[in-house]
Order: sequence, then structure tokens, then C-alpha cells
Amino acid sequence: MNRFLSNATNRIDAKGRVSVPAAFRAVLLQREIQELYCLQDFVYPAINIGGPDLLERYEQRMAAEDPFALEANEMSLLIHGGGVFMRLDAEGRLAVTDFIRDFTGISSEVCFVGRSDHFQVWQPQAFSDAQARAREVVRLRGLRT
Repeated sequence: MNRFLSNATNRIDAKGRVSVPAAFRAVLLQREIQELYCLQDFVYPAINIGGPDLLERYEQRMAAEDPFALEANEMSLLIHGGGVFMRLDAEGRLAVTDFIRDFTGISSEVCFVGRSDHFQVWQPQAFSDAQARAREVVRLRGLRT
């Protein structure tokens, strides 16, 4: 398995840490990702988490722009100003920092959501609501599984 798939909800412990699902840790290990780039999503109240390659992908896109243009400046505000590096602890737990809590509304539980080459952390009800809205949009477009 080399993709982040599915979703799982875990409780935050008394020290403000949450266990990353074993399947997600396995992908991190397989991809040799030790340092996590965490970025506030552009659309949803979620944090995108991936390896340094996630940041590099955004920076390559910004490099194609005029560095003095408004678009590049706005992208830097989101990519650099809305991102941090984090690490899992030895037991595979992620610290649920204010950076995560303030943007997502997470309080006691974290929903981990696979997004192929990265994963997200959500407040569980917000994920459920967003997934239901997406399912309805897809249904209305006439797409079927």
C-alpha cells in the first residue's frame, strides 16, 4: 500500500496527542517520511499532512509565477504562512496543537482522512457533513460508483 486511503477517528489523549492510524503510519514508513508538512486546506476546515514533497509541489507551482505578482504572494501566504513541520512521536502519535485545533475546530476526537498522496485531519462531524455534501453533488451530476 502506497496511498493514504479510508478514514478513521481516534480520541485525543490527556496530553493532547492522537494516534495516527496504523495504515497511515505504514504509508509514511514506506515512503520514508519522517518530517510532516502540515498545511491548512484551501477549501475545507482540515489540515493536509504529507511529506516535504507536498511543500515542494506547491513551491514549484509558485516558482512558475512572477515572484512579485499578487498570485505568488497570496500563495506564499497560504503555503508558508499556513504551514508547519511536525513529527510523530515514537509511538506514532501526533500532537494536536493550537495550529490544528484553531483551524479545524477539533476538540476531543480527530478524523483522519486519506487523500491518496497525503492525508487530512478533521473534526469528525465536519468531515461527515462535507462527505455527505460531496456525495450529494456527485449524485446530482449522475455519477455512480
